Amino acid sequence: MFRDQWADSAGHRVVPIEIYYQRGHEYNLKRMAAAVKESFAYYTAHFGPYQHTQVRIIEFPKYQQFAQSFAGTIPFSEGIGFIAKVDPDDPEDVDYPFYVTAHEVAHQWWGHQVVGANVQGNTMLVETMAQYSALMVMKHHYGPATMGKFLKYELNSYLTGRAFERKKEVPLAKVENQGYIHYRKGSAVMYALQDYIGENKVNAALHSFLQQHKYETAPYSTAPQLVAEFRKVTPDSLQGLITDMFEHITLYENRLTEASVKKLAGGKFQVNMTVESKKLVADSLGTERPSPENDYLPVAIFPALGKDKKPVAPLLLTKHRFHAGTNRLQFVVAREPAKVAVDPYHELVDRVLDDNVKDVKL
Repeated sequence: MFRDQWADSAGHRVVPIEIYYQRGHEYNLKRMAAAVKESFAYYTAHFGPYQHTQVRIIEFPKYQQFAQSFAGTIPFSEGIGFIAKVDPDDPEDVDYPFYVTAHEVAHQWWGHQVVGANVQGNTMLVETMAQYSALMVMKHHYGPATMGKFLKYELNSYLTGRAFERKKEVPLAKVENQGYIHYRKGSAVMYALQDYIGENKVNAALHSFLQQHKYETAPYSTAPQLVAEFRKVTPDSLQGLITDMFEHITLYENRLTEASVKKLAGGKFQVNMTVESKKLVADSLGTERPSPENDYLPVAIFPALGKDKKPVAPLLLTKHRFHAGTNRLQFVVAREPAKVAVDPYHELVDRVLDDNVKDVKL
């Protein structure tokens, strides 16, 4: 057994962390314990106190590949945590033992303190909020510049899932236990929400919702009640974003067709880019119709990668108002750029990701 502990400065207590594992499977124990501690710190600060006196993670064989959260106890497959090989020097590698641990710890709040009614949207309250919680722990651990690879994986998984839907796709707030929606789309939606309106505002809405509904008995809470909390902290100018994210099936087709750079007097650089943009709304049978577009979309300009090829912070990251059709943009940056991108961290549901980015050079 591996032992650690987390000091709860708010509750003035120490929470023991115990990890039961097969001898020889020590690879990620410290990584998983660190995820528990960082998760406890974030979730208690933003959502409220942890309700148990200890937490235990228990390894089981990889006959099944999942983890699950019970009261203070998390069964965890060896295949997705204990024997996983994470290469910290590989810029494409995803630290999924850390992420899965953070997700399962989040269920001590989302699924244990809050239990949704057995209606459409139930798993948004449980799984999507656990995804968001874990993403925030990841963002603060690894930095926002690294989050694109996590969101790209989630977005591609959502697009694959909707392509193979055999019944009907529904909006996130009406999800019917469809993993590709409540896990994958939910990650992109919630990460985008905190980017657009602010992490603190999202957390304030979640804290308010949890305080109203934790440990409740019937009638249980529903997804529209949580969406209403998000609307309360969202400015009028972005209310349409809430509708697009939670109540519609909204798709984008953004294509970066041209990009160029030239050096200016004084050592700065002018970047020009042309983006063809389209916004669509789909129904449950997959029928799509164009939707009016007057949306702020993220745009970024990046320098060249270093020798380690790891993600770098952008020279410029802003949101620019787009309309349907051709959009011409111009920016000035202080250092030489190497790449430009629309929606660089994959927050929007764009079905073709490769045409959202272009290399530029003098």
